[in-house]
Amino acid sequence: MRRVQYERSGGPEVLEVVAAQVPVPGAGELLVRVEAIGVTLSAIRRISAQPVAQQLRAEVAGEVVAVGDGVDGYSVGYRVVGLCTADAYAEYVVLAADQASAIPDGASAVDAVALMRSGLVALGALDTAAPREGETALITAAAGGVGHLAVQLARVRGASWVVAAVSDTAKADFVRELGADEVFTYDQLHCGKQADYALDGIGGSGIGATLAGLAEGGRAVTYGTGTGLLDAEDLLAGGKSLTGFRIGRLAQRDPARYEDLRQEVWQYYASGLLHPVVHAQFPLDDAAAAHAVIEQRANLGKVVLIP
Repeated sequence: MRRVQYERSGGPEVLEVVAAQVPVPGAGELLVRVEAIGVTLSAIRRISAQPVAQQLRAEVAGEVVAVGDGVDGYSVGYRVVGLCTADAYAEYVVLAADQASAIPDGASAVDAVALMRSGLVALGALDTAAPREGETALITAAAGGVGHLAVQLARVRGASWVVAAVSDTAKADFVRELGADEVFTYDQLHCGKQADYALDGIGGSGIGATLAGLAEGGRAVTYGTGTGLLDAEDLLAGGKSLTGFRIGRLAQRDPARYEDLRQEVWQYYASGLLHPVVHAQFPLDDAAAAHAVIEQRANLGKVVLIP
């Protein structure tokens, strides 16, 4: 089979396609023939920042072709989506059964990887913000894989006004079509309607712009992986709050809640309330090109690899 790996840190150029053995599922694991792989900014940042090569992690979707010991609920032929924590950019992967979710009839593998991990992050962060009916919402990185779903979910959960922040005004029409009422670049956020809560996909020093778009007493939840320090003056003077959110932590500490989120995401999708948008599909051999699109902040929605 083919697999993408890297031996040193860097940009998209460090990715290489190699021949590898098909893995064997162990206890509690599924062997999946991969049909689609979701590319994330966090994976790209891990490659560029880690001094030693790490395993490529990603959301994958495909067909179960073998089942390890002790697995209940799945058998050969099932279509599943889930987080693969090692060697995810490959034609076949091993997936922990407790990280897998059955793909409903009518949903494609591409929709599944565009929806599940990103949708779980968006919905989990939204729940953490504890929105109330009629409140105003701010979504940063609003055109990205998570952000474009967060815009839709904020509206579904009763936001009366949705402010979206993007890196380029060329993305404005895209996020307006998803339900945003106002669209700003980060340096303009203080000009818009001040939000009651914010879902921040930037992180690090970029959170300062998010806080500028919050009303006094507003609350921000960040799932962003950006670097740098935050100037806390606006946080303190405005009586604002900031909470970090990581979906993997929730999965480990509260698996029941994690499963509830999965079911809720699928329900929104099935009812037509949540529409995953795929910016582009790249062949596995072009993984470097897929990474370059995200590094350049050029994507509108999810970027997907197809083995």
